[in-house]
Amino acid sequence: MGTRAGIVVTGTEVLTGRVADRNGPWLAEQLRQAGVDVGSVLVVGDRPDDVRGALGWFASSGVDLVVTTGGLGPTADDLTAAVVGDVQGRPLDVDPELEQRVAAVVERLMARRGWRADPEATAAGVRKQAMVPAGATVLEPVGTAPGLVVPPGDGRGGPVVVVLPGPPSELQGMWPAALAAGPVREVLAGATELRQETIRLWGTLEAQLAATLRDLEPGLGGLEITTCLREGELEIVTRFEPDAQAAYDRLAAALAEEYAATLFSTGPTLDELVAGALSDQGLTIATAESCTGGLLVARLIARAGSSAWVLGGITSYADSAKEQLVGVPGEMLAEFGAVSPQVALALAEGARARFGADVGVGITGIAGPGGGTPDKPVGTVHLCVVGPEGTQARSVRFPGSRTAVRERSVVLALHLLRQLLLGGSPA
Repeated sequence: MGTRAGIVVTGTEVLTGRVADRNGPWLAEQLRQAGVDVGSVLVVGDRPDDVRGALGWFASSGVDLVVTTGGLGPTADDLTAAVVGDVQGRPLDVDPELEQRVAAVVERLMARRGWRADPEATAAGVRKQAMVPAGATVLEPVGTAPGLVVPPGDGRGGPVVVVLPGPPSELQGMWPAALAAGPVREVLAGATELRQETIRLWGTLEAQLAATLRDLEPGLGGLEITTCLREGELEIVTRFEPDAQAAYDRLAAALAEEYAATLFSTGPTLDELVAGALSDQGLTIATAESCTGGLLVARLIARAGSSAWVLGGITSYADSAKEQLVGVPGEMLAEFGAVSPQVALALAEGARARFGADVGVGITGIAGPGGGTPDKPVGTVHLCVVGPEGTQARSVRFPGSRTAVRERSVVLALHLLRQLLLGGSPA
């Protein structure tokens, strides 16, 4: 690959897992779209030596650009700007005009939220955020912290360092300004297009795919292929520069032929396929969930505009809720039990009828870790999808934890929806 970059995510809260890293993956994809290959994302705590070590490691690996996130606030552990300035050979000094702009932002924020603080402490925090390495480009604050673009100091080699705030909304809002900064534009001028394509299989073993890729390997020069198996879905992501397009076309054609029975997407995610089918066909949907507790309907409404096809969902956990809210007959519950194919069908039909929806989904199961019996062990789940053109139903036993059983149930329900609405590879 041509132009290369590294990402340093700072923050002990991210390092310890208290906060999930949303910035590293987002930045990696944005850089890919700009033609920049990201080889590593390093997560480090709020310790100067660790941040300095990460920057040094990337510099020694020959990357053209480093993007840091976090450590730009007013507190003592917000030290990224100082460390970057030191590493790049650019001493910090207060930018008086920036100090005034940050102070105005902080003042508006405090007034809007009704906060009160010691004026001296506030002023000290503002002043800290206005400390800028000499010769750096300032990226105007989206929140209260400005960002920075810091090229190597005079006589120094190494990458340009972009310093961005940690809150994802602030970072993402500042990203266009970072791309527009002169030193970053110079780096991107050497970038070439970096294409990325995704093929998705459902129900294919990773080992089987690996054997196929080994057979195809002689004709796949210039392709970077990665595979990931998640909840039964095998994702094949291929990155390549434009001159390798013919090799990718050969790969895609071979996979389409070899896995015609399980290939369900050449790009869109499962959620996108289901949402697109409901929208395109003008259908509405409602759910009645027991063991998944609303996870399915939450996933269905995650997309903007989903109110056009998602009417609602019922979490009918207790038997009484299944009866009173969804209309599952009491005698059915008594005869077959709440965890049964019959009740899954009744839940789907009940959701459809209660909401007046075109499509209904029912899920019932034993997520564990307790509650299983010899006849219905933990992990037993029954699912049913009912629509205008028919019914799709599955009874399975999922391995894993309570969380895993619930999440796998949602994935399987979405695949049942996909097959009901679009046909193709079976769920």
